[in-house]
Parts: sequence; structure tokens; C-alpha cells
Amino acid sequence: MNVTIPADVMVDLDRVRTYLGFSNVEALIRAYVGQGLRSDLERLEASPNLTVLVDTLRRHGVDEKVLAVAIREAETASTRRTSQLSAPKARRS
Repeated sequence: MNVTIPADVMVDLDRVRTYLGFSNVEALIRAYVGQGLRSDLERLEASPNLTVLVDTLRRHGVDEKVLAVAIREAETASTRRTSQLSAPKARRS
């Protein structure tokens, strides 16, 4: 696989690579891809209904960009709702 990465991103990757102790940029990119993949898999496994829905929408031809936006919006709403439920209630004086 070949991926074109903008020059400014390569400069940043090289700087971060050195700071994190990676031997080369490719190793850092592999680590980033692995982290992102594990994070996404964890989210999908935590909500199997979402996975089933996304698979069904794909079979019906819904565009990947539309799915990505919808998933982000659903996760944002879910995160907001979860943090509201776990936030301590304000005391009335």
C-alpha cells in the first residue's frame, strides 16, 4: 500500500517519532493505525446494534461518508448524554 502524506505532516510525525522513541516514521504510523483501529473496534463491540445498523445501511447503498457523519453525530450525542447522567447534580440553596 502506498499513502501520500503531506510534507508538513511528515515533519510533525518525525518530531513526534523522536519524542516517543520510535526508530522511524513508519513504525509510528503503524502504531497510530493500530491504536485507532483498536479504539474503533472497541466502540463497535460496545454497541452491536450500531454495527448491525451500519451493515444494513451499507447493504442498502448508503454512502460511506454519510455513515461516518451519522456515526460521529450519534457518538457525540451519546457521550454528551452519558456525561450529563454522570455529572453531579447542582444543589439548590
